[in-house]
Amino acid sequence: MRGLSEKVVIVTGGAGGIGAATCLRFAEEGAKVAVFDLNVEAAEAVVATIRDNGGVAQSVPVDLTDYDAVIAAVAETESRLGPIDVLVNNAGWDIFTPFLDSDPAYWQKIIAINLHSVLNMNHAVLPRMVERGGGRIVSVSSDAARVGSSGESVYSACKAGVIALSKTLAREHSRQGITFNVVCPGLTDTKMFDDFLDAAGNPDKLREAFRRAVPLGRIGKPEDLPGAIVFLSSDDAAFITGQVISVSGGLTMNG
Repeated sequence: MRGLSEKVVIVTGGAGGIGAATCLRFAEEGAKVAVFDLNVEAAEAVVATIRDNGGVAQSVPVDLTDYDAVIAAVAETESRLGPIDVLVNNAGWDIFTPFLDSDPAYWQKIIAINLHSVLNMNHAVLPRMVERGGGRIVSVSSDAARVGSSGESVYSACKAGVIALSKTLAREHSRQGITFNVVCPGLTDTKMFDDFLDAAGNPDKLREAFRRAVPLGRIGKPEDLPGAIVFLSSDDAAFITGQVISVSGGLTMNG
């Protein structure tokens, strides 16, 4: 895709699942990739794969819920790789919990990981993009935010917040050449999905039920997401902002 060679890209939650697949795809496009993740060993493995294939990458261990740590991590990234051109807010976490079985401590953890982290990253990166007059921010939300999902009430609320935040920032910063778009995965075969199935009970039966519900006949894979994310980060998507794209195999077809 056009315009990604030599660009500096941050991917949060880049050590595994959708994040790792996205890091590898950006590297294939010639971008310099910063892998933001608390799992240092897994992040280093992603970096090693990129470097082994001739790419440029660094791992950045950071707690995305800690504002000061995020500010420092972004500054470190710019000092080592250069000005940030693209931010992908991918990090997230959830576990199956009916709302009435949850408690405020659980709410705060879900909100911190899935919403505060995006606020922190945007607040750290955006001023630098404003100063330079351009940039791309792509946030990974969820189809749970668009249509709801049993057992994911607080997670769905956070991911809906990510959509609303992105649309609002798209309006606020359009004149500065910065685009904000959202990619919503449907059912995707990641560790988080496995944990969700285990917590819900009878995971094999539930997995098969989900598979049958997808029109394309399978659960999504992490490798199904980077195409949309990278496209929205490229010059090919320069006139697209404030949009939400579902990557769900047709499970949801809500306009």
